[in-house]
Amino acid sequence: MTTPDARSGTGRPAELFFEDLVPGLTVDLGVVTVDADEMVAFARRFDPQWYHVDPDLAAASRHGGLIASGFYTVSLFMRAYVDHLLSRAAADASPGLEELRWLAPVRAGDRLAVRVDVMGARPSTARPGLGTVSLTGTMLRLGPDDRPEQEVLRTRFRGWFAVRPAEADPAEAEAPKAAPTDADQPGVDQPGVDQPGVDQPGVDQPDSDLTAADPSTVGSSDGNPTESSGSPEAQRPD
Repeated sequence: MTTPDARSGTGRPAELFFEDLVPGLTVDLGVVTVDADEMVAFARRFDPQWYHVDPDLAAASRHGGLIASGFYTVSLFMRAYVDHLLSRAAADASPGLEELRWLAPVRAGDRLAVRVDVMGARPSTARPGLGTVSLTGTMLRLGPDDRPEQEVLRTRFRGWFAVRPAEADPAEAEAPKAAPTDADQPGVDQPGVDQPGVDQPGVDQPDSDLTAADPSTVGSSDGNPTESSGSPEAQRPD
């Protein structure tokens, strides 16, 4: 069974781990096409400013027509990031963004090339078993010849990824067990070995009137987990 730490961001078994996300790595996240109906529906639900939802006002403005909400554009980036990287990587949560910039308007029908670059990676000091990866994501509008025309989005952020699980040593797993000896067999008297219930000369026997120790006096705990002094979601340490 695949453990949670060895699952990708979409729940499937992971094939990429923290050790694979080395600085300098660039991951192509494909090309997305901006759908007009989806773009406007998103704006009506989450960002209903006139230049996102009113085609007449937008056409009469300096924008020359409807432009996408920036949050719709970054949502397109996130979907490409999940589909092409997190679906393969042992991804945990993200401690947040350092930068999010909308560099040019995005319009219906635009074709946007998406990529992410690994800028840095180090083991997490707050979460053993995870590494913190610093990433830069970009989206570029493509021209009719499929060449990049303009960068429309840039974001810098961090993600937590599980380290590769240690594998058991095959030699240890396949090592044969030693055959039992007579000393291991119950009920076999061994020379020079004290047998239970037989008084041995010079051996102190326990007093018969002693009672067992009260289990409640032997370092028992209440079994309740210790609460953390701070929420990792609020503190967001690396």
